[in-house]
Amino acid sequence: MQATFKLQNLFILLPLMLLFTASCSEFRKIQRSDDWKKKYEAALKYYEEERYAKAAILLEEVLPLTRGTEDAEKAQFYYAYSHYHQELFIESAHYFKLFFDTYGRSPLAEEALFMHAYSLYQQSPRYNLDQTSSFEAINALQNFINIYSQSIYRERATEILDQMQQKLARKAYENAKLYYQIGRFKAALIALDNFSDDFPDSNFNEELAYLKVKVGYDLAKNSLPRLQRERYFDTIDYYQTFVDTYPESNWGREAEKLYDQAQREITKLNAVPAQGEDAAEGISTLSN
Repeated sequence: MQATFKLQNLFILLPLMLLFTASCSEFRKIQRSDDWKKKYEAALKYYEEERYAKAAILLEEVLPLTRGTEDAEKAQFYYAYSHYHQELFIESAHYFKLFFDTYGRSPLAEEALFMHAYSLYQQSPRYNLDQTSSFEAINALQNFINIYSQSIYRERATEILDQMQQKLARKAYENAKLYYQIGRFKAALIALDNFSDDFPDSNFNEELAYLKVKVGYDLAKNSLPRLQRERYFDTIDYYQTFVDTYPESNWGREAEKLYDQAQREITKLNAVPAQGEDAAEGISTLSN
């Protein structure tokens, strides 16, 4: 029975192997041809059949030969798309931009510039990784919208821009929280200020406004005595800004506790006579 099963598999695989061999033989024959027109037409056929790797190989060979012909523009355009469909997004971004720079007056130039930006977007990583390519994609998308403000691709480009902004906001949000978690309170305050400036419409702003109160309090608590009073007053300012902006916040009660505690600490400090230089070397200077 096992022998019969192997024989049946052989009958199935053999035609596929023959077909694959014939296909490779046909491709090599086309590739060796001196007729660039034949290669070009074969490349387009491979592209239509979604055999993008073969299409790209042939198009790469005919591109230098098509210069000055009516086929050059189309060859360059499909060459870029052949890379895109293989998910070679860095390469496709480059070749779409090259097409736009070379054929800026072409009816295909608008699509090419959008695909340049879209390829960069496809290359953008998860929010917790380096976002250099995300910034490149954002700049490319904004550039596309500026050039083609009435484009049929404008709506999609705008949607992608929003997604990219949300990703960058998530990255900045996590960074600000991380600074707080590892005790880098001054760095956390800077990150929180930058976040509110860079992403004024983000859904994270309410939580981070509360976090700023918490960071301010912990920074004051871990500071040298000569710095504590001012930093507790800063905490009170952060709280007042928070409650003015988010009077119904779910974090309101926790923020109020920090506000009350900051006031009590100021009262204690006001009751202690000034001693000039701090005498407490053992006080944590982690956040000073």
